[in-house]
Amino acid sequence: MLALVTGASSGIGKEYARQLASDYGCELLLVSNQQAELEQTAQEIMTQYGVSATAHYADLGKADSAEELYAYTESAGIKPDIVINDAGVFFFNPYVETAMARIELMLNLHVVTVAKICRLYGEQMAQRGSGYILNMSSMSAWMAMPGIQTYNATKAFIYNFSKSLYYELRPKGVQVTVMAPGAVDTALFGLSPRLRRLAVALTVSIPPEKLVRRALKDLFKGKKSDTPGFLNWLATPLLRHTPDWLLRVAYKKVGKFQK
Repeated sequence: MLALVTGASSGIGKEYARQLASDYGCELLLVSNQQAELEQTAQEIMTQYGVSATAHYADLGKADSAEELYAYTESAGIKPDIVINDAGVFFFNPYVETAMARIELMLNLHVVTVAKICRLYGEQMAQRGSGYILNMSSMSAWMAMPGIQTYNATKAFIYNFSKSLYYELRPKGVQVTVMAPGAVDTALFGLSPRLRRLAVALTVSIPPEKLVRRALKDLFKGKKSDTPGFLNWLATPLLRHTPDWLLRVAYKKVGKFQK
């Protein structure tokens, strides 16, 4: 099988690439806007696991990036069996103080590009009657948290969009899975190394290798959605009813933990 992984140069995306190669023997098309890191990742995977890994530089934060990626794969004769939409960004900032370019980047990367990639490759998979799509949402999809208002909203889009797509594409032989983890131990959220170690020790945060292992099992077992961690699963309904006073306190406190 051949897997297309976005955001594959670091963090969770890199771990998806590694486990798809090591545990499933997949050939890889790795996509990211970090060219040097992406090429290094591709070389490491080919050396360690003996599979083909192609590094393709692309800025998926552009509105037409999905069409450009699809045109590239078509011209190269690449038809992915698996698509992992992992590319993402995060920032904590009051909305009216956030640069318009950063807002547009997040909307394009989390909403426009994900939706278009699913449209283009989903149709291709449906026509041949097989394929797998895995999209990355977040527990924050259920939080009305100030400071990450755009992130929350885009992750809510990914979650609901993916579950709807699951019902549409399953009869056509295409599996769609959406993961909504809590905190993941990567550099995305800008926490200090000390706080990252503490979060993992308290099981508030999950190591990326553990998340990815579970996500891929969910995908190939045909599961629609998943939120790893028993405490996270318990907390999910509560997030929809977080009291206003607690949100105000959190808003004041969270920003100081960012780099």
